[in-house]
Amino acid sequence: MADRISDDLVSGVELLSLDAGNTVIFLDHQRLARSSRTARFSPSVADIDRGERLQKRRAETGDLVDPDWAFVEEPGARQWGRTVATILEGAGLDRGDLRGALDALWREHTEENFWCRVPDDLPEALGRVRDAGIKVAIVSNSEGRLDALFRRIGLRDLFDDLEDSGVVGVEKPDAQIFEYAMNACGVTKGATLHLGDIFATDILGARNAGIRHALIDPLGHYEGVHPDVVRVPGVAAVADAILTLRR
Repeated sequence: MADRISDDLVSGVELLSLDAGNTVIFLDHQRLARSSRTARFSPSVADIDRGERLQKRRAETGDLVDPDWAFVEEPGARQWGRTVATILEGAGLDRGDLRGALDALWREHTEENFWCRVPDDLPEALGRVRDAGIKVAIVSNSEGRLDALFRRIGLRDLFDDLEDSGVVGVEKPDAQIFEYAMNACGVTKGATLHLGDIFATDILGARNAGIRHALIDPLGHYEGVHPDVVRVPGVAAVADAILTLRR
């Protein structure tokens, strides 16, 4: 359950740092379930959600499924493959069928990202934040295609900076990728807040960088664990809290 957004979390924020997947653009569970179907595997949306929950938890121990598949050496593909393979195995796909599934899904993903659903209230909220002079940056472990994706779906102009690990060569939880964003935006650690949905990358990465942070977990994937981590409902709610405090 999301916590009340405290003044301490949002006071003095001059840079809102955002993960991409499941923070700005959300996984289309229905489309991934549909695109994964074969004669032997017919996952439901609930199955994909269960697999995503498992993937997030296993990311903390480094125990993600890591199969060999055709496009694994393409930029950003290895981590994408680990993520999707772990989701699919958690949804019930046999490990021996993962290679064929990843090959097909990667082709589709590179045409239209599976993380593509945008909350209705997000663009307007980010526009108001930037109108108030607050910088907004994307800090994401991705495949090097986020800039093109955000341009295609009309969001790119909402961000002052975009740090895509597939482009910059550094992944969360390394502090350096956050430092790239802070330096690009000219904002100090003390004035930066990062929001993301994965404890192992977003929360630990923000801690490594010495910046404030909160977890977005609308589906309750971390229910009952990490009670010390602040939860927030989403980007728009945090944007509203920042602007309310500045009035």
